[in-house]
Amino acid sequence: MNSILTLLRGQGAAYSKLLAGPILIVLILGMMILPLPPFVLDLMFTFNISLSIMILLVAMFTRKPLDFAAFPSVLLFATLLRLSLNVASTRVVLMNGHEGPDAAGKVIEAFGHFLVGGNFAVGLIVFIILVIINFIVITKGAGRIAEVGARFTLDAMPGKQMAIDADLNAGLIGEAEARKRREEVAQEAEFYGSMDGASKFVRGDAVAGLLIMVINVIGGLIVGVGQHGMGFGEAAHVYTLLTIGDGLVAQVPALVISTAAGVVVSRVATDQDIGQQVMGQLFSNPHVLFLTAGVLGLMGLIPNMPHVAFLSLAAILGATGWAIYKRQQREMEEQARMPLEQETAAATTAVEASWDDVSLVDLLSLEVGYRLIPLVDHTQGGELLQRIRSLRKKYAQDVGFLPPVVHIRDNLELRPGDYRILLSGVEIGKGSAEPDFWLAIDPGGIDQAVQGVPTQDPAFGLPALWIENGVREKAQAAGYTVVDAGTVIATHINHLMHQHAAELLGRQEVQQLLDRIGREAPKLVEDFVPKTVSLSTLQKVLQGLLAEEVPIRDMRSIIETIAEYVPRIVAQGGTPDATDLLPQVRRSLGRALVQQWFEGKNELRVIGLEPRLERVLGQAISTSGALEPGLAETVLRETQAAVEQQEANGDPPVLLVPTPLRTALAQFLRMHIPHMAVLANSEIPSDHIIRVTAVIGGQA
Repeated sequence: MNSILTLLRGQGAAYSKLLAGPILIVLILGMMILPLPPFVLDLMFTFNISLSIMILLVAMFTRKPLDFAAFPSVLLFATLLRLSLNVASTRVVLMNGHEGPDAAGKVIEAFGHFLVGGNFAVGLIVFIILVIINFIVITKGAGRIAEVGARFTLDAMPGKQMAIDADLNAGLIGEAEARKRREEVAQEAEFYGSMDGASKFVRGDAVAGLLIMVINVIGGLIVGVGQHGMGFGEAAHVYTLLTIGDGLVAQVPALVISTAAGVVVSRVATDQDIGQQVMGQLFSNPHVLFLTAGVLGLMGLIPNMPHVAFLSLAAILGATGWAIYKRQQREMEEQARMPLEQETAAATTAVEASWDDVSLVDLLSLEVGYRLIPLVDHTQGGELLQRIRSLRKKYAQDVGFLPPVVHIRDNLELRPGDYRILLSGVEIGKGSAEPDFWLAIDPGGIDQAVQGVPTQDPAFGLPALWIENGVREKAQAAGYTVVDAGTVIATHINHLMHQHAAELLGRQEVQQLLDRIGREAPKLVEDFVPKTVSLSTLQKVLQGLLAEEVPIRDMRSIIETIAEYVPRIVAQGGTPDATDLLPQVRRSLGRALVQQWFEGKNELRVIGLEPRLERVLGQAISTSGALEPGLAETVLRETQAAVEQQEANGDPPVLLVPTPLRTALAQFLRMHIPHMAVLANSEIPSDHIIRVTAVIGGQA
């Protein structure tokens, strides 16, 4: 029973929040149509005044504009409420105004008689002044601030989005925090845009107040003289006082809400509300208070001046300044003592070390000289962070796993234009870049040279030139590949990430791969690790593929192959090992291996081994597991010649060998010819045609 009551109360609260807005709109529109008795008018006018005071106080205590994001809608509702009250009160004044000053309620009577002393001329002047203050000063200023704020906020959105992306790419924030910040940026733009439009409501309300007052005075004279037989002077006095009271009771809340709008749009977002900001900044300097007190004191000594007022305020300001000065002195003395106390505490606690003293090394990082800082600083228009993020995404799509975040920092020990790339704190690549120049890379066959500073492409070692911006189009027309400094560094990072892919794949990345597959095919990975194979063995298999630049996108085939062959190895009394599983996995990925080097081709033009050399290599590897120095030198020399012949013919440098020789030859040749691939006969699909176009150890 209690749970049912709790559920009903929760649903009731939800429905009350859901229906609050529509009910409020219906009530506001109803007040414009249905006649209200004077007592209800008093209650509604009192509620309108209290609502305006609440809005002002909420605006005063907000720390940033988005803390009161509903303000434009609240402003609209408050304006509609005032206008509906004006319509309702006008109806009552014109219908019952001849009965006396309280015919429209006590609130209007109080504002028409007590606040202006029953003098309709004074009331008229006060009303017009309030309208001028609201319309020309507060509303116009707040509207202009909202308009400029909306424009600047929209202009700053791309920079803020890039800053969020840079922090996300550098690992300073997570995806959830980045999403939250992006939403705040969008909400801020929408808020200022809404405030720009909502300020027009207040301006229109002020104009409507003037028109309503004029209409009510004229209408009152017509009704009083024509319908109730009142004299012209009596009708003018009665209806004008009631109209002024009605106008004042509406304009005072309007002035308060306009002030709240100015407070919201004119404040600067900090961790303090507007009162703390004003008090902390206006009264923070005692010298300002001393000088102000001195000026007031001098003015108070002038004859015929109000000495008591000037000298009293000068004394108050001087005492306040002295109190602030003494407080600041105490704070400075405490701050001076704090370093000594901290040093003493550090001396007593420095004896014991803790795990907090251990600094972990970033897996992948980039260090730049100070001239390259603009390339990685989004505030200076640097695009390298965005490019690194894009290449990480492209790398994940091509290779099959998400590489670690590239942590970027400046290093003053480097030369100004140098950079270096580190893997687990160890340098794996370095180069130099010129932020204000373009790198023109010579792909070969350039006939027309351009003027520039000779250098080398840091990623691939190709001859290149650093050229000025004016020579860029000429270099492109001559056949050079022209890129900017940020692209040079990003390309170098991407090249090294592919070279060291096996080292970038850790156990955490392997587990994340399994979790990713498990969401789509849970049965495939169920009990796969550690029941079928250990996580360490799976990692070594994947690293073996990545070491020869074989993508691991097809994790489904890799897992199915391992799951198929592990029971066979166990049945034969063996232990599943990456050395045994890797050839089987490569065989299952045969089509992907062939497509990687022979995309769209059915005929495979490859390098082959001379049969006698093939037998010699098989005997050497089976007996000693390695090649003799003389044999190794011969194989390397002839392989390089065969690779050059392949590249001259436009064919890929792929060596096709028997399955028992593939692993050993691949490890040997990869150290000397890293851009060459070694495939086994068993890895070639049966529907492809093999044509040997170059032979190692003889002529074809």
